[in-house]
Amino acid sequence: MKILPVILLFLSLHLTAQKMNNTMNDHLAMATFGNGCFWCTEAIFQQLDGVSKVLPGYTGGSIKNPSYKEVCAGTTGHAEAIQITFDPQVISYRELLDVFFYTHDPTTLNRQGNDVGTQYRSAIFYHDASQRSEADKMIAQLTEEKVYDKPVVTEVTPFDVFYEAEDYHKNYYNNNKNQGYCRAVINPKLDKFVKKYKSKLK
Repeated sequence: MKILPVILLFLSLHLTAQKMNNTMNDHLAMATFGNGCFWCTEAIFQQLDGVSKVLPGYTGGSIKNPSYKEVCAGTTGHAEAIQITFDPQVISYRELLDVFFYTHDPTTLNRQGNDVGTQYRSAIFYHDASQRSEADKMIAQLTEEKVYDKPVVTEVTPFDVFYEAEDYHKNYYNNNKNQGYCRAVINPKLDKFVKKYKSKLK
C-alpha cells in the first residue's frame, strides 16, 4: 500500500520537471544561415552567449537527405548551413544577423574565399515574418551606409527543411583544432570575431 504514494510523488516530480522544461523551450528560437563552410560558421556562433546549440547541415535544396558529397558536387541546390537555437531574451535575432554579416563576405555570389559553388552562397533562411523583416532591414541598412564596395547578394528565403550534416562535421573545429584548415582558415576568422564581439561571448 506504501508503493502508491511513492509512484504519485514520482509522477508529480516528473510532470513538474516537464513543465519547467517546456517553459524553458518556449523562450528559445531558431535561426538558419548559410555563410560559407559550416565548419567555420559553427565555431563562431557556438561562442555567443544566449546560443544553446549550433548544428551544421544542409537546406534550400531539391532532394531529401542529401549527403555531404552530393552537396559539395553543387547539383542538389542545398547550401551548407547552420541552424542556431538561441534565447531571444539573451541575444536578439538582430544581433545574430550582425555577426552573420560581419563574419563572411555577403557580396560574393556563390563563393566564400576559396570555397566556390552554390553550396557556399550567402543566405538567410527566415523562420517567420519578423525574421524576414529584420533581414531586409539589415541589408537595406548595409546598402545605405555603403559598408561594402559591392552590392549585397545575400539570399533571403523562407525556411523549409534542415538536414543535419554527418556526425563527423558536428563540433568540427573543437574536435580538430590542429588540422590544417582549422589553423589556416578558421583561426583567423575566430580571432577577428572575438575582438569585435568579446562582450557577447559565453
